[in-house]
Order: sequence, then structure tokens, then C-alpha cells
Amino acid sequence: MSVSRLMRAIRVSEFGAPSVLRLCPDVPVPQPGPRQVLIRVRACGVNPVETYIRSGSYARKPSLPYTPGSDVAGVVDAVGEGVTAVKAGDRVFTTATESGGYAEYAVAADDCVHKLPDALDFTQGAAIGVPYFTAYRALVHKAHAKAGETVLIHGASGGVGVAACQLSRALGLRVLGTAGTSEGMKLALSNGAHLAFNHREEGYADKITEATGGQGVDVIVEMLSNVNLSKDLQLLAYGGRVTVIGSRGSIEINPRDTMAKESSIMGVALFFSTPEEKKECAALLFAGMEAGWLRPAVGPQYPLEKAAQAHHDIIQSPGAAGKIVLTM
Repeated sequence: MSVSRLMRAIRVSEFGAPSVLRLCPDVPVPQPGPRQVLIRVRACGVNPVETYIRSGSYARKPSLPYTPGSDVAGVVDAVGEGVTAVKAGDRVFTTATESGGYAEYAVAADDCVHKLPDALDFTQGAAIGVPYFTAYRALVHKAHAKAGETVLIHGASGGVGVAACQLSRALGLRVLGTAGTSEGMKLALSNGAHLAFNHREEGYADKITEATGGQGVDVIVEMLSNVNLSKDLQLLAYGGRVTVIGSRGSIEINPRDTMAKESSIMGVALFFSTPEEKKECAALLFAGMEAGWLRPAVGPQYPLEKAAQAHHDIIQSPGAAGKIVLTM
């Protein structure tokens, strides 16, 4: 393997607006160290958290310059010492990278690299990592959702939302989803939601309460808590749990609402997953791929050089419709 190989990659040299995502044509291809895998990237998922990191508003900031992106899918190019689970030529997807995924090649730790079944294409592979592992962490490790309970996926048409719909249905939950467009509502319904509601409609929360026979929902998977959290607390059943997956600001809530239902609000951050939790989640996701219920819904696709546009659109679009993916 020649050291002089070069690749195209997105580099961020300062925090700021989407325009700080710059395409560099001559970045050296990284080398895999011990227990690392070098992947020829075919697609990379775009996650909202990457826009927060890029803007400089996120709690954890990478040192500059850096290449964003954790969820790549592609073909193993080379493996470092001690790697046994995958070999050159294997189709794989990742849940994290060491070198950044918005690039033609990426290095990932071997425990973050998983084989991609032939039934899923590379864009679908790039839509698994953060969305499905986050949805599982929220539903199982945090909310301890049980078969027969009712879950509300508040924002069911984006990457995490679709993953949460599919997982919830597979876990035996009654699944209610919201979206901001009729297209998004259809997407939620075709991916496991029993009922879908338009969260832009006046009075939609009353319809959700009605759909539960006035009981409320047991679990809420919340993508935009700075808008919805106060309303969420009123939608819960006794002992209900809100899992906070996304927030773009602050919100005022009345703590009495938690007392009235003895409800809980819990944050979800994939960063804190233990190796055991990751293994457990991966095992369930593989079962889902084999059984056929895990099938990522890919939304808008952008070439690598349009990464800035993808970052703009994931935050500004009127309603999500599947996972945004960069293609190489």
C-alpha cells in the first residue's frame, strides 16, 4: 500500500456555517493501525449532530482541522494488525470512524465495523449507524420499553424516526408517529407506525390522546425537545418516559407535569454506550436485517462536494423524508 495515495475529503478548518465544509482534493489516504480497518467509502450518512459539531455549539468539539462523519458504508480496502472479523473486499458499514466519513477513504476501529448484508445497498448501509443504535438505546436501554406499551415517535420520518418505528414495531409496541408533511406521514406508516399525525396541524396532540383512549403514551422518542417537551409531558400516561434525542435550544416546562404522572425525562447520547450495550444492539439489528424488518429509508442523496448543501437541508427542510446520505 503506497503512502502517497491521495483522496478527496471534506475538511473543516473553523467552526461556523455550512460553508466551512470545504472539499479538499489532495488529502492523504489514512493508514489503518492495529485493530483498525481502512474502508473505501461508497456512502456516508449525514446526522443532525454533525451540524451542531460543525457550528461549534456542541459540548464536545473535535480539534481542527477535521473531517466529519461516522456512518460510512463501503468496501474494506485493508486491515491493520489483529483484525479478524472482516477482510479486504468485504462490504461493511460503521457506527463510528477515526478519520471521518465525508471522504473517499475512512479508517474505523474494528469493533465499529460490521458486515453489510447483500440485501442492503451502500446508501442503506450508511443509514444504519447513528440512527438505529440511537433508537435502540432510547427504547431499550433508557426507556425500557416493553411489548404492549404505546410509543410516540415525535419526528418519525427522519433517520432516527424511521429506525425507531421499525424497532418499536419489532419489539411489539403500539407505534404512533408524527411528521411535518403528508409524505413523511406515509413514510412513518410504511415503516411500522400504526397511526401517523401531522405535527404542524392545530390540535394534533389531542388526536394522539384520543388515539390512546385518553390514557396517554408510555414512551416518547423526542427529536425536537426544545419545541415539544412541555407538550410531551402532558401526552404521557402514568409512569411515562420521554427520551430526548434532539434539541436545538431551550424550553420552559412545568415540573408539576412530571409529578402528575410520576413521569421521567431522560437524555440519550450514543457516546456513553458501553461495549456490551453496543454488542447487544448490533445482535438485534443483525436479526432485523436477516428477518427483513430492518430496511433503512434513504432520502435525499448528495455528492461529496455538496456536503454544505446537505448540512443546510437537514436543518432547514420543512419535513424529513428518510435519511440524508452523501455518495462518493
